[in-house]
Amino acid sequence: MFQIFVNANYDFVGKRRWFYAASGGLMLLSVIWILLVSGLNYGIDFTGGALVQVRYNKPVSVDLVRRGLDEIKLGTAVIQQFGDVQEYLIRLPQGGGEKPDQLSKQVQDALEKAAGTKVEIRRLEFVGPQVGRDLQLQALYAVLVGMGGILLYVAFRFHFRDGVISVVAIAHDVIVTLGALSMTQREMSLPVLAALLTIVGYSINDTIVVFDRIRETRAKGIRKGQTWAELVNGAMNQTLSRTLLTSFTTFVSALVLLVFGGEVLRDFAFALVVGVVTGTYSSIAAASLVLDWETWSRARARSGGKAPAKAKA
Repeated sequence: MFQIFVNANYDFVGKRRWFYAASGGLMLLSVIWILLVSGLNYGIDFTGGALVQVRYNKPVSVDLVRRGLDEIKLGTAVIQQFGDVQEYLIRLPQGGGEKPDQLSKQVQDALEKAAGTKVEIRRLEFVGPQVGRDLQLQALYAVLVGMGGILLYVAFRFHFRDGVISVVAIAHDVIVTLGALSMTQREMSLPVLAALLTIVGYSINDTIVVFDRIRETRAKGIRKGQTWAELVNGAMNQTLSRTLLTSFTTFVSALVLLVFGGEVLRDFAFALVVGVVTGTYSSIAAASLVLDWETWSRARARSGGKAPAKAKA
């Protein structure tokens, strides 16, 4: 694998419209799915309520768990199998205004009565509704501030054009990852938010490597007869080996967490796996956008500041 991409000469920019179509389609599908189909499955961190992790002494069904919870009338509970058919996560929309010890005892007694077996309360967490709303806003601010900081840094270090394109690439990765979470109904929790912020940093890392190679190549001077398309294509091919090898090792690490990390890390690892794949892909599409922006700018300059009807690479 180390030798495959040493003298790579793939025509990425020639296929850029396919990249744009794929990216646009994935983003559109993700937005439609989130807004119109199933939305995001916010965890207790963002919605408020009580989270109870219980383990039975014998396998029980979800219906039996719900039958026990219906007896204490704490609202509509979300019940999720956690590992095997003896352990469950229960999300309650409210804690009934009771103290943790009281709620724990109440839930334990009701579940034991319905199932006719012992139940162990392994975890009990409370998050108030106001805290949940505040965390939603803080999560949004964290992503937006991160993207804004990246825009300023890349614009200062490279070019304003590159900063805008970098933010577009990051937005693509975050939206597609959120769409994947929505489609699979995985929980949007604080660990998943951490994964999204990791994806933001990971995505810009690959993109900057390509941008830096484009700048280095341009600084050396464009060879006689060389087009901008060839320059950008060459930069992507020169960094291809580094990009794929780095992405592959990160992907394998995230995949191991997804498969063997257990239920607690599964949603976090899933977001990382999707983000690594989209981040690697978007760095190629971002470099192609540099070509189209430069082509458009030159055509606009030649036309006296008026946008051309169509710019060719």
